[in-house]
This record gives sequence, structure tokens and C-alpha cells, in this order.
Amino acid sequence: MAHRSFSFSAWMAQIRANFLILAVFLVGIGLAITWRHLPSVNGDFNTFHAFLIMAGVVLAHISVNLFNEYSDFTTKIDFNTIRSPFSGGSGMLVTGQTSPRSVLIAAITSLAVAFGIGLYFSIVSHWSILIFAVMGALTIVLYTPLLSRLMLGELFSGLTLGTFVVIGTYIAMTATPGMSLAEILSSELILISIPPGILTSLLLLINEFPDVEADRKGGRKHLVIRFGRQTAAYIYAIGVFLTFGIIILLPILGMTTTWIYLALIPLPLALNASFLAIKHYDDTSKITTAMGNNVITVLGTDLLIAIAILI
Repeated sequence: MAHRSFSFSAWMAQIRANFLILAVFLVGIGLAITWRHLPSVNGDFNTFHAFLIMAGVVLAHISVNLFNEYSDFTTKIDFNTIRSPFSGGSGMLVTGQTSPRSVLIAAITSLAVAFGIGLYFSIVSHWSILIFAVMGALTIVLYTPLLSRLMLGELFSGLTLGTFVVIGTYIAMTATPGMSLAEILSSELILISIPPGILTSLLLLINEFPDVEADRKGGRKHLVIRFGRQTAAYIYAIGVFLTFGIIILLPILGMTTTWIYLALIPLPLALNASFLAIKHYDDTSKITTAMGNNVITVLGTDLLIAIAILI
């Protein structure tokens, strides 16, 4: 009995269950936009489809985490990382609490099911969902062997586990097979989807700070390795400025109501994270504090965007 409990807790750590709330909030933004626009779109809110989308995105996020854990173990990165609540992996493979083979099987299975859900929506809703599904799958599989070696990991992670989730959710919930993209996509939808995408990129970016040496030994060449921690800290700060700048502009451009300014509540934490990253980029304890502030910023901003749209 104790062994089963231990195995369950090990797998919850392995899939990084505490971080999966990001996928839920991203889908929540897309569902909020769907709910708000239902009077001008066709049909009612399909609860089954909403849950199916949520399951697909969460499974994709699980797959991301498992593939990353597997690759970080096989490239020996996990043996050199400084583990923290926000970075450095779960340590389950290193300590032998799970096996590489089982993690790889779970990663492939969760990705296959997530892709199957995407394929379903590309048939019943719109063909463009297939593009998002393919790009998401390629990003998951190619992140370590290709994207993280070409300084493209942060960009593609932000797109596929950020912007595309918001847009894809809305398309899956509202589109029909015969609609053109011009009928589906609006300036409001695209602009609202950009801050969540940047935030996901920033989440990855700042979490790379403590593991620069381990990642370099493992063959990665992400932004922090290429430009150094100090320049990467400024890139992070620019991302914060763009994220909240777009949110401020949305009502001014007539894209949404001023309720969206609720999403500015986490801004002080984001500014604090930026300050810590710029001033203490080589101090692991300070960077850990910045990473914690950033996690709250990302999740809080995504959640408040969804709530603001519903209001």
C-alpha cells in the first residue's frame, strides 16, 4: 500500500503536476472569449468540447514535462542542475523513483492522446486546429534535440503553450469546417493571445538562469547561454514591459473593456522579478525569489485576463 502511494506521488512530481494549472488558465482565456462572443457566433457553449480541449492541452503540457525530464536525464543535465521549486527538474529519474523507459512511454502516450484530440477538432471544428496540433507536437518532440540548441525554445514554447492555446481554444469552440480564417480570427482575439504567449516564454527564460552551466554541458544553446545572464535579464524585463504594455493598450484600442486592467495586479511582482534578475543575475537565492514572483505573475495574469473578459 505504501509503495502505491509512493509511486503516485513520484509520478505527480514527475509530470510536474503543480505547474499544469498554467494549461488550465490558458484554456480558460480562450473559453472566456468564447463565452463573451457566443451571441455573435453560432450555437451554444459546448461543455463537452470545453472539457475535451482542457484535457488535450493538459495532456500536451504533461507530455512537454515528461519529454523534458527524459531528455534532461539522458543528456546528464539533471545530474548537474541546481534543483529548486521552479527549475532543475523533479529529480525522480535521478533518484530512481521512476524509470527512463516508463517516462518515455508516458510522454509518447500523453502526446498521442493530445494530438488525437487536436485531430478530432480539426475535423469537427476547423482544419486550422491541425496546424496548431502539429506545431505543438513538433515543439514538444524537437525542443531538446533542435529548438533549445538554436535559441528557439523560448519562442516556440510561448507560441504553442501560450498564444496558440488561446486562439486554438476559441477556434475549436466556435468554428465550423466551412468557415474562412478571416471569419474566425479577429484583432481582439490575436492581441489578447499575445500577453499569455510572452508570459510563457518568460517563464521558461528566467527558469533557465540557475541551470546555465548544466544546460551548456548538455548541448543546449538557449538565450541565457547565448547572451549571458545579465543581457537575458534585460530581455526578461523587455518581455514584462511588452506584456503589460499590450494589456494597457487593449481598452485604448477598443479591443476590450477596462476590466482587463485587473490583469495589471501582478505587475509589481513582475517588476520586482525584473529588478532582481537585472541586479542579482548571478545570485541563485535572489534569482529563485525572482522565479517565484514570475510564476505568480504568469498564473495570476492569465487567470485575471480570463476573469476580466468574462466580466
